[in-house]
Amino acid sequence: MAWLVLVLSGVLEAVWATALGKTEGFTRVVPSVVFATGLALSMAGLAYSLRSLPTGTAYAVWVGIGAALTVVYAMVTGEESFTVLKGLFLALIIGGVVGLKAVH
Repeated sequence: MAWLVLVLSGVLEAVWATALGKTEGFTRVVPSVVFATGLALSMAGLAYSLRSLPTGTAYAVWVGIGAALTVVYAMVTGEESFTVLKGLFLALIIGGVVGLKAVH
């Protein structure tokens, strides 16, 4: 259960990170609310996961999922360009996350 919550919390990290970029310094209400809600839920899920997972592993997985999904979302929406090197480095992040789960 802790791994599922951790993965969902990583997805929410991408949500709040993306929303933060759209708040325009917290002057836009909807992205600001999405940011605050996503942040609170993401942190709560991470905290729950830390009850049974090692901190270093859980944090690395949480950040890796959030970072990779944030970049992928930006590429899909056209906010950021795709290059082969970016794809390679994203694959390395994802491979690292999967590897950490595999050796836990």
